[in-house]
Amino acid sequence: MDKFQAFGKNLSASFTPFAARTQQYVKEQLGQAEDKVNRASAVTQLPPDYTELEKRVDALRQVHQKLLQVTYVPAQALIPLASKHSPPYRSSQYSNEAYDYPPNLRESFNDLGRTISEKVHLLSSATSPAEAQAAFTAPPSAKPQPKTFNHAIARASLAGSQLLHQSDSSGTDDPLATALEKYAIAEEKVGEARLAQDHQIQTRFLAGWSTTLNTNLMFAQRARKGVENARLSLDATKAKAKHGSGFSLPGQKGHHVKTDDELSEEERVHIEQAEDEFVGQTEEAVGVMKNVLDTPEPLRNLADLIAAQLEFHKKAYEILSELAPIVDGLQVEQEASYRKAREGA
Repeated sequence: MDKFQAFGKNLSASFTPFAARTQQYVKEQLGQAEDKVNRASAVTQLPPDYTELEKRVDALRQVHQKLLQVTYVPAQALIPLASKHSPPYRSSQYSNEAYDYPPNLRESFNDLGRTISEKVHLLSSATSPAEAQAAFTAPPSAKPQPKTFNHAIARASLAGSQLLHQSDSSGTDDPLATALEKYAIAEEKVGEARLAQDHQIQTRFLAGWSTTLNTNLMFAQRARKGVENARLSLDATKAKAKHGSGFSLPGQKGHHVKTDDELSEEERVHIEQAEDEFVGQTEEAVGVMKNVLDTPEPLRNLADLIAAQLEFHKKAYEILSELAPIVDGLQVEQEASYRKAREGA
């Protein structure tokens, strides 16, 4: 029985602060947190510098959420940061190869067979249309091809090149077929560069960006919650000291409100302890929020994102710049041949 009573006392001691904070919160929501004697607000006001930090932290949180909404799938799965059940963002847009070409999902196993370079090598050694078709539809030697748009257009270009070769029995090289084959090889290289970009973005940008949201900003949120709890406890302690029970439903007659001079020494001590806790929680939250706002990590992550995109576009530019004069040359040769044939006719 003694153990049961002790357990009941411990439970009551731990439950009472929560109940007091809850009661104070309900009072404030019902608009009863105003002292009816001196008409001054009974809600302890947070320092302006503190509320300014809160605004900046909220803005930083929204910045992270907005970028993650477009770099993670699905965006509608976002859960408010304040929820203790909020999971890390998991489904990265950049881990989905077909994000720039969803129709790729309908391609067959044979379509996603060997790489363009492998197919070109096999086709170059084919001695008959049957061998060429077998080489073109050869099963993959390793994993299937990626499903990027660049890989898809490479496959389509190589297929077009092969169709032109098969339809021409003269044995001459068709300029368009040659150009399409070279374009297919180039686009495959661009697709590989895009996959390298995606990997860099996942490991260097998204990892850090989501960590800031789900760790650093979460710590700031918890610290702010500690301040709010301490503030509610302080106001509940003040209300209990001055109002007695401190709670009445709307329309009910209020209790006598004590002035500061009427408070007992014990009541003053309780209020001072609550004030000390509130000040301590506020100082801790200020430190946490300043640390979150001052860290260079988000800007470093953004620089990594830009660097990955820049590297991809630079490689794509180099690949296509090397290809363009070759195709231009084929075009000039074909036009010259066309004019010569017309003049001879």
